[in-house]
Amino acid sequence: MTFAKARLDQMRDILRGHIERDAAPGAVTLLARHGEVHVDALGATALGGDAPMRPDTVFRITSMTKPVTAAAALMLVEECRLRLDDPVDPLLPELSGRRVLRRFDGPLDDTVPAARPLTLRDLLDYRSGLGFALDGSTFGTPFDDAVREMDLMGFGPPRPDAPHTTDEWLRAVGTLPLLFQPGERWLYNTGSTILGILIERASGQPLETFLRERLFGPLGMKDTGFHVPATDVHRLADAYLWDENGALAHHDAPGGRWSRPPALPDGAAGLASTAGDYYAFARMLADGGVHDGERLLSRRTVELMTTDQLASGQHAAALGRNRGWGLGVSVVLHRDDLHATPGRYGWDGGFGTSWANDPAEDLVAILLTQTPMPPGAAPIYTDFWTSVYRALD
Repeated sequence: MTFAKARLDQMRDILRGHIERDAAPGAVTLLARHGEVHVDALGATALGGDAPMRPDTVFRITSMTKPVTAAAALMLVEECRLRLDDPVDPLLPELSGRRVLRRFDGPLDDTVPAARPLTLRDLLDYRSGLGFALDGSTFGTPFDDAVREMDLMGFGPPRPDAPHTTDEWLRAVGTLPLLFQPGERWLYNTGSTILGILIERASGQPLETFLRERLFGPLGMKDTGFHVPATDVHRLADAYLWDENGALAHHDAPGGRWSRPPALPDGAAGLASTAGDYYAFARMLADGGVHDGERLLSRRTVELMTTDQLASGQHAAALGRNRGWGLGVSVVLHRDDLHATPGRYGWDGGFGTSWANDPAEDLVAILLTQTPMPPGAAPIYTDFWTSVYRALD
């Protein structure tokens, strides 16, 4: 047997308990192992709503966009249209001639020249010097104040309704110094937004067009994109944030921000998708870059993407000592809880989505909700992953 049926039933009961306590209106889960796939849809698409969650319900997957964007960039590397360690200046001249803050929390005019240009690898492994620290230490700094004054997406929660076009956004970012020297420290998020722009310029296509032709089409990901078309918006779940009283507050409805094409398709957090669509992408990676007999990425590229890239001493300031970062995905380095298998890779989304591939167990698992993370503050996330590993036979 692949999964213990009784324990799958218990997992369903545990998740249903969270839904009944209004910790989430509903959820879709997918577990796959040794060719056996289980999909479960629980609850409703909105608090107090009548529309049930379905296997094809569409979710804002936010930061689960990052691995998709990384895979697309690596396709261009395999075709020698981009190179990991070449400067990005020729395609992104807005980021040439960088200066770096003497102190990340210092005034914006107290800078030194960057030791070297930014590279594609810097954008993929999040050591470009642009982004924010997950511990919050970069918030409230003069740099953060400038980002907020310029209303720049990419330095905080996902912003599908941001006012800037791609070129406007990059020009504004180019006026800012780097927080750290390239390669010095891991900073979250912004590298993937820039990466999406680099893909556009290297390919000569809009980001969504490139993704659709090279990934979504071959993988059959018909419900994945940077907005949800009018014909499908009825399948989009409502999204929620926590209010000051600790209750779920409505954030975005099916006719809201994700129902319109964004001015800047965000390679960091802009996609909407379904469990089945994302499983196709995850399975392709698990199978070493192959889908239905067609090779999309080489096995060695997938291995590089899913191998920790951080230098000694950089992990604690990134994801903790037991987690590393590959090229667009987190990687488990050491076992520190029930569901931390060394070599497991994946990532989560800020609106309550989570995915991981565990090669040691031949496991793909996906949780889709629309209630806010971070995961450590969301018991439904912890209970899902504990239950997944408990159900392995």
